[in-house]
Amino acid sequence: MGDEDVIAAMREWLEKAVIGLNLCPFAKAVYVKNQVRFVVSRAPHLDGLLEDLDRELDFLAAADPEAVDTTLLIHPTLLPDFLDFNDFLQLAEAAVGEHALDGVVQIASFHPAFQFEGTAPDDMGNFTNRAPFPTLHLLREASIERAVAAFPEAATIYERNIETLKALGHAGWAALWATPPKR
Repeated sequence: MGDEDVIAAMREWLEKAVIGLNLCPFAKAVYVKNQVRFVVSRAPHLDGLLEDLDRELDFLAAADPEAVDTTLLIHPTLLPDFLDFNDFLQLAEAAVGEHALDGVVQIASFHPAFQFEGTAPDDMGNFTNRAPFPTLHLLREASIERAVAAFPEAATIYERNIETLKALGHAGWAALWATPPKR
């Protein structure tokens, strides 16, 4: 799969799931303003992925938020096992600290096999964090703070998302992907 195909799949996921199901009420504004940076890593190993993460942390910290508000660092082939990906997140979080970006940038994680602790693999709640590929979402803390201030019930988003996906069910989730994306 080429980089363009990977990005197209991620865009479809954003449009149909994240924005379409309103899983993140803050996503649409930055997406429609083209402030989401999509970066596909082709690193052959974890060290290379960490180097890509280092570059993206530096890029995001230096970028004008009006031009790039958030970054999706996607690796389509590395870390297919969710537990390995989850372990890698500790290294990714450490990289944020190494760049002195604690309190400036945070990482949200998405994975095709994402599973919350204590849930069954097929639990619909897990789909809140399931993306087509292992993905590190680099978010500006200032943007999160502004979004939360505009959405006073932000703490309830997580629970609402699980309810939405449970109501949708596996058949509804599959139906989302049965129609081609709008272009």
